[in-house]
Amino acid sequence: MRIDLHAHSNVSDGTETPAGVIISAVAAGLDAVALTDHDSTDGWDPAAAAAREHGIAFVPGMEISCRTEQGISVHLLSYLHDPHHAGLLEEITKSKDARLTRAEHMVTLLSEDYPLTWDDVIHHVAPGATVGRPHIADALVAAGVVADRSEAFTSILTSHSRYFVQHYAPNPAVAVELVRAAGGVPVFAHPVASSRGRIVGERTYREMIDAGLMGLEVEHRDNPEEGRDFLRMLAAEHGLLITGSSDYHGAGKPNLLGENTTSPAVLARIEEMATGSTVVR
Repeated sequence: MRIDLHAHSNVSDGTETPAGVIISAVAAGLDAVALTDHDSTDGWDPAAAAAREHGIAFVPGMEISCRTEQGISVHLLSYLHDPHHAGLLEEITKSKDARLTRAEHMVTLLSEDYPLTWDDVIHHVAPGATVGRPHIADALVAAGVVADRSEAFTSILTSHSRYFVQHYAPNPAVAVELVRAAGGVPVFAHPVASSRGRIVGERTYREMIDAGLMGLEVEHRDNPEEGRDFLRMLAAEHGLLITGSSDYHGAGKPNLLGENTTSPAVLARIEEMATGSTVVR
């Protein structure tokens, strides 16, 4: 079986609809795929319907944006949690609201130097989607300011840019606890992706593991090989699951569905441990 446990639709910052992600996963020869939109489960129902229609297993998931006390960004994947769990739902709603306010502030700053309006950005956001920097990047591309999202993120929208604005995000250990409380399986996404910015140290790993972390996303294009070796050792020491995935965003990133995969045994363990929702087959 070929299993990819990290993909995004236009419910967050991907470019395809949830059903479109499923169709692309079938075309890529996958047997199972997870939809892990940022701070949202709104794509689950259409993805599940498409999965049933096209004969592929669908793993309901979500990617939660977190931040340490030191200001380091952490992404936590949640699999098979209860999408109606009050505590988790309250936390991601706070994050989504903060993303909207942050995006509006960034556009105000950008408009001082570039031909960009809030309407330009909203044009690239699907109804009900979580607004984020990728949508601002798409508006900058449309305005001819940059060639693509990658250029936008390495120049104008970098965290070191004067246009960058922080937004509320939960502590990663708190997010782990909430995912567990919601019956989900929490997995640390691309933990050593130093090309994205600062990465966490031993203290954060320890806090997340103590809070109930269940896995590490090891096989990911942004994790350097030496970092993957460290993650494998950490997983062995603490009995954590090892996953692999593409972090697919459609045309928004060069990542290809199935470029990294998760073993069927690991998906089976995720199913065994989860109590919040189930894999759709």
